[in-house]
Order: sequence, then C-alpha cells, then structure tokens
Amino acid sequence: MVEPSQGAVVVLAAGLSRRFGADDKLLADLDGRPLAQHCAETLSRLAFAHHIAVCQDSTPITTLFAESGFTVVINPDSAQGQASSLAVGVAEAASHGASFVLICLADMPFITAEHLLRLLDALDQSPSGIAASAHPDLAPTPPAIFAAQHFPELTALTGDQGARDLLRKAQIVIAGEGELADFDTPADFG
Repeated sequence: MVEPSQGAVVVLAAGLSRRFGADDKLLADLDGRPLAQHCAETLSRLAFAHHIAVCQDSTPITTLFAESGFTVVINPDSAQGQASSLAVGVAEAASHGASFVLICLADMPFITAEHLLRLLDALDQSPSGIAASAHPDLAPTPPAIFAAQHFPELTALTGDQGARDLLRKAQIVIAGEGELADFDTPADFG
C-alpha cells in the first residue's frame, strides 16, 4: 500500500496568471484567506515525506508556503509554461528519494484530503503508475500522482501542457462536485 510518507507533494504556484490581470491571483481573497492558503493548509495536514511548492522568485506566495511548512523551490523559467514548474518540482522530489510525486495546483482551493488519499489508493491499482482526478465530463487533471518511474519523463516536459499526455494513461479517481474548480479570472471568485 502506498503511504504518504513514501513520497512528496508538489504544488505548482509559479504561473503567470495572465487571465487574472495585474494582481497575483494566488493572493486574492477567497472566504477571508488568500486563494493559495486553502491548498497549502489541506496539504500540510497530510504526512507526506516532503511538501514542495514551486514558486516565482521573490513573491509573497513564497512566504505563504514557507510558513505552511513547504520547501520552496524557485522556477526561474516560469514564463516557459507549466511543464517547467513541473520539472523543477519533480526534480526536487527525486533529489529526496521520493517513490512518487503528487502534483497539485495552487489555484484549486476545494481539493479535500480525502480525495488526495483516494489518489494514493488508486496508485496501488494503476498498471501505469499514474492516478489522476476527473469529473465524468472532464479529461484527467491534477491533482495527479506519478510513481518514480515517470520522473525522467516529467522532468523532460516542455511547454504549457504539463503532463496531459501521461494523464491519459491514469487510473481515474472521480472528484466531488466542485472539488476540481480552479480559479483563473476575477469572475471565478464571485
């Protein structure tokens, strides 16, 4: 059985938030707290061996994650797309000997610990060594978990598609209604 203590969680928090405007969406207020704090709090309660946040250099979001117990790693190439942040985070997890990596997005505040633990269980059942989240009408998406055998592929990705092609091989875990909501524009906060 896969245990959280065998792996790392990586939160991707280095995006440029182009659709949000000039402000940092991860610091925007959602129910009285910064958007990213919701994800940070949920993940910090789980006993992963390593909690890693991939951020841009010198932003207040680095402080938020550090204060939540995350190791903050900087993506100097965040303008190159999500794959560059994924590569930075997976490389950090690999350097600590993680047997898997759970990838989460900082702009998905409603993910529950229960769902994340179901992903760990699904990894045990997955012939591909990948488990991902989905709704019946959506393609597989993060949060997603990858066994260490996929670390070389993940660190070699480029562009803004992330691991979309790998997710097609995933064992799917259906998320609850609204749990996979991500926040990209000011209207999403309404």
